[in-house]
Formats: sequence, structure tokens, C-alpha cells
Amino acid sequence: MADITRRLGWRHLRGAPTAHIRHHRGGKLLHDGPGLSFWFRALTAALSEVPVDDRELAMTFHARTSDFQDVTVQSTVTYRISDPALAAARLDFSVDPDTGAWRGTPLEQLGTLLTETAQQHALDVLARTSLSAALVDGVTAVRERVAAGLAAEPRLPATGIEVVAVRVVALRPEPEVERALRTPAREQIQQEADRATYERRAVAVERERTIAENELASQIELARREEQLVEQRGTNARREAEEHAAADAVRAGAEAARSVKLAEAEATRSVKLAEAEAARSVKLGEAEATRSLKLAEAEAARSVQLARAEAEGVRAVGEARAQAQEAWLRVHADVDVATLHALTGTRLAENLPHIDSVTISPDVLTGLLAKLGTPRDPA
Repeated sequence: MADITRRLGWRHLRGAPTAHIRHHRGGKLLHDGPGLSFWFRALTAALSEVPVDDRELAMTFHARTSDFQDVTVQSTVTYRISDPALAAARLDFSVDPDTGAWRGTPLEQLGTLLTETAQQHALDVLARTSLSAALVDGVTAVRERVAAGLAAEPRLPATGIEVVAVRVVALRPEPEVERALRTPAREQIQQEADRATYERRAVAVERERTIAENELASQIELARREEQLVEQRGTNARREAEEHAAADAVRAGAEAARSVKLAEAEATRSVKLAEAEAARSVKLGEAEATRSLKLAEAEAARSVQLARAEAEGVRAVGEARAQAQEAWLRVHADVDVATLHALTGTRLAENLPHIDSVTISPDVLTGLLAKLGTPRDPA
């Protein structure tokens, strides 16, 4: 799209290098070419912008083969406008002098023309081709036929259009038919896979058999070696037992001789110990008898002294008691009867047990008072 700016009632157009600009005023061509830049008045100018770059047109359409199967064709057509003046005369490439946008849809018209023309030739070639042939060689046939048809189409050069290249991207049947067509190939591939699996399993079984045979041979060899090892171990054990028996016999003889020597030495030592113990016992008996005799004599002397001392003490105590009794009698000989009675009561009271309370009956109290009130006989 051309870049148009406004300046004081004038317009300035600046085109792109890939856009062919045609400027008419009053029916006269003033500017004609790509990448132009000029001033113009909007009320008197007629502008056209024709793209001259290569353009890609992708198209997808359905066709039917000779065996009445629907297929989808995906293709791309590359074209360019080789004669901008002719294209501007045949199609509406005029632009708005204020915005620079096309007033019509010229590129859509070109796309419709190319699509219908290419589709017509593709349908023509596919209608005479079976589905299997179309899937095998249909892409090349359709591409060549569409390219030849577009090159021979008289309307395209008359419009100034040049077809650069034609590419057919894909030619595919309906999904159900495609799955049905894939089934034999899948089955064949599956059969090949199964055969490869069986062969692999057979090889694996053969290898497993070889491995098992090798393991069996290894086990047999191992058993034979184990048998030899057991025999060798038995021989070694027997030899070791014989050597141990001989060593034990030698050790037993040495132990017996040593035991005899030890017994003789122990007997000699026991005899000497018994003799020494007897001598010591005799000496201890004599010393004990002497000590016992001395202890008996000392004990007898001490008993005699104790008996004498005890007899002397008893005699002295008897004499002291006799003297005290005599003195007591002398003292109380001159005392009257009442005083003696009082002293007797005092001694009796001292020797009586502790009395907490005394109950005196009226009869006793009366008798005591009567005795106290009776005058004492002076005789």
C-alpha cells in the first residue's frame, strides 16, 4: 500500500520498490513506474498501484478419480504481474488518494482466476486416472498438467499475469479409504515384523540351547572337579588325622612322664611337709602345755587372793553392820514408845509403794479423833 501524506491541500505519494504506480490526470499519464514519489492533487488525480513482486497462492480442492473416489489436492501457484499497464487496464487496481488503499479487490480476482483454471486442469487429469495410479504418479501428472494448462491459458497473458511455478504439495484420499489402502501394507509390515520376531525367537532359543549345553558341560566339569576335590580333601584329612594321632601319642607319653615326675615330687614334698608339720605340732603341744600350766597356777593364785579379799570384806562389812546396829539400839533405847511408833511409821511410809489418794471412812475418823482427844497417861 502506498504511503500518502497531506500538505496544504496537496498530497504526497511514496511508493514501494515492488509496487508499480500509474498517475493519470485529465486522461494523461503523468507518472508510471515502481518506487515513485511525487506530489498531486486529490481532486484531479487517478492513481493505480500494481504489485510486481512474486506472490504465492495456496489452493485446496477436491477431485474424483476414474473409480469414483474422492481425493484432496493441495497445491501452490507462484505468479507475478509482468505487465502492470495491462493488468491495471483489465483489473481495478485504483487506490484512494487520501488513504492509499485499493478501492476494489484485484488480488482476490486474480486468485479466483488462477484457482479455477488450475482446478479445471487437475480435475480433467484425475477424472481419467484411477485412485491407485493417482496416489502413485498423480502428484507429478497433476503438476505437469496444471503448469501446461496455466501456460496455455490465453486469459492470463491478456491480463498481464505470468505463472512462475506450480507445486503440488499432496494428493490424499478420504480418511476411510486411506486407512483401507494402508491395511495391506500394514499387514505386510506386520507379517515381516512377525517373521523377524519368530526368527529372533528361534535364534534366541538356539542360543539358549547352546547356553544350556555349555552350562551343563560346565556343571559336569565342576562336579568332576568337586569329586577330585572331595577325594583330595579326604586324603588330606586322613593324613592330618594320622599326624594328629602320632602327635597326640607323643604328647600323651610326654604328659605321662611329666605326671609321674610331678607325682613323685608331690609325694616327696608331702612327706617333708608331714614331717615338718609333726615336728611343729609336737613343739606347739609342748609350748601349749607349758603355757596352760602357767595359766593354771596363776589362776589358782588369783582365786586364792580373791577368796581372801572377799572373806576380809565380808568380815569388815559384818563388823560394821554389828557396830551400826549396836549404835542404833543404843540410840533408841532411851526413846519413848510414841517416838518409836512415829519412826516406825516413817520407815513404813518410806518402804510403802506410792499412794495417790486415801479414803478415810467416818468410823475410822471418829476413832482417831477420839484417841487424839483422850488425855495421855503420864505413867
